[in-house]
Amino acid sequence: MSRHDATVIPTAPSEIDDLCEVVEVSHITKSGRKRSPVAVVREIPLTIFLNDQEIVTLLCTGAHVESLAVGFLNSEGLLQDRSSLRGVEVDQSRHIVRVSSSEDAWVAERLLGRRIITSGCGKGTIFYHVLDSLQSRPVEHHVALRVDQVRHLMGELNHRSELYRRSRGVHNCALALPTEIVLFRADIGRHNAVDMIIGECFLEGLATQDKILLTTGRITSEILIKCAKAGIPALISRSAATSLALQLARDLKMTVIGYVRGGNMVVYAGGEHIEP
Repeated sequence: MSRHDATVIPTAPSEIDDLCEVVEVSHITKSGRKRSPVAVVREIPLTIFLNDQEIVTLLCTGAHVESLAVGFLNSEGLLQDRSSLRGVEVDQSRHIVRVSSSEDAWVAERLLGRRIITSGCGKGTIFYHVLDSLQSRPVEHHVALRVDQVRHLMGELNHRSELYRRSRGVHNCALALPTEIVLFRADIGRHNAVDMIIGECFLEGLATQDKILLTTGRITSEILIKCAKAGIPALISRSAATSLALQLARDLKMTVIGYVRGGNMVVYAGGEHIEP
């Protein structure tokens, strides 16, 4: 099983090049039209198997597919115990990840009939019924944050994605302490980027109860539930939150901060944990 370093390592230019294609386009402005090359982010279908059973095909960049597959399965309740993970095999040429686990197969079979279309731009698929989240336990730990730390973390998130600057076609996501980012990922789908983070934590046994999830995507119920299931108590985004996400955040005692832009922010939930 190949492994990834859990600390942030700047992505090499060659890796960025592998995730982009250069195409010729027409730029039209008020001053006229001109042809020029632009970088567009790669999109591939990645099929995930669990114990030789095809589970789902995700549309993604094709980076960090091991943690993406494991994070997706863990988020959806199909892979719950780290000790049950037997192995992960990646077939890069066929865009397939095969995960083997000793957990009962009947769980996957039961959930396969419960797919719903998410709010993801690529019509993402999840297997839980959102009301199941109401049975989740509130987070047991909280992270105290200062306003200047929130601004700093979001600035760091925006600064780190060379892939976004090249293509303008990905969402950024990071796991952070109040003082620094410890793990960064980017993908065409905000759900994928979150699952990569969760998968890395699952594989490496990284503690999450003292961490914050940063994202550039909308804070929807499925993103919030992924964080809650992973034990991450705080969620910060440069985008807005939905009503159901906030209802769940209050029920699960989570901190949610959105629209962190230009020094401003909206504290949707958990304001008692935010210091001036």
